[in-house]
Amino acid sequence: MTESGAPDPGALNAGALNAGALRDLAREIGLEAAALAARMRRDGIEVAATKSSATDVVTEADRAVEDLIRERLRAARPDDGFLGEESGGPGERGSGVTWIVDPIDGTVNFLYGIPAYAVSIAAEVDGRVQAGVVVDIATGEVWSAVRGQGSFRGERPLRIRDSGPLGHWLVRTGFGYAADLRAVQAVAVTRMLPQVRDIRRIGSCALDLCAIAAGESDAYVEEGVHDWDHAAAGLIAEEAGAAWEVLRGASGADLLLVAPADRFAEFRALVLDCGFAAAG
Repeated sequence: MTESGAPDPGALNAGALNAGALRDLAREIGLEAAALAARMRRDGIEVAATKSSATDVVTEADRAVEDLIRERLRAARPDDGFLGEESGGPGERGSGVTWIVDPIDGTVNFLYGIPAYAVSIAAEVDGRVQAGVVVDIATGEVWSAVRGQGSFRGERPLRIRDSGPLGHWLVRTGFGYAADLRAVQAVAVTRMLPQVRDIRRIGSCALDLCAIAAGESDAYVEEGVHDWDHAAAGLIAEEAGAAWEVLRGASGADLLLVAPADRFAEFRALVLDCGFAAAG
């Protein structure tokens, strides 16, 4: 580390795989990326393209923020792999480290000015996420974790709720962009709703999982997520006491479940019973 507390570029370029250093680098770059996104939001944004459907949008800010993150990571650790939502990437390279990046998780919220969107940066080492950072773009709040060292909201340690009966749980979810997937999700959510306290749909997987880590919700389920949606925040939730699993969803896409580790099997059974997952 330098005297200022910033990551030492020499140590990073030497290929050091210290997870704390990777977290510090992700936090530094994440804050710069969030500032760029916030500035572009203030200046006004437009849809640049669509992906899976006409409602699955990409803005110029998504692309600019991902480009910035890629450039900063390449300068600090040129031998690392990179997997970004907007540009993909070569994946793992010689160093054994792959950065998994969502430049703006919650792009539709970002487009509409709903303050729930975030930069997500995770460092995967030899196939397992070891460090993760999520920056809430609207507030500047930083969530982070290093495997085996806990998770934090700023400097405050995080811990999941001591959840009561399943019927008292507040569950977060999300909906895909394809009409057929939304129809399946609507049926499953309708089945779950009478069996829990309530359901929330915020529009950012990363911030949803951070909320579980902070005890602001109890569980999460959504089909149609990708690695970049949950790589960083999944570790943050896990280090706060949650467990997670990716199953095959009812429509064939990845289905993400997150819940307290000691109650995970109970929530998993409810998810299956409500029809979120593929039969069998």
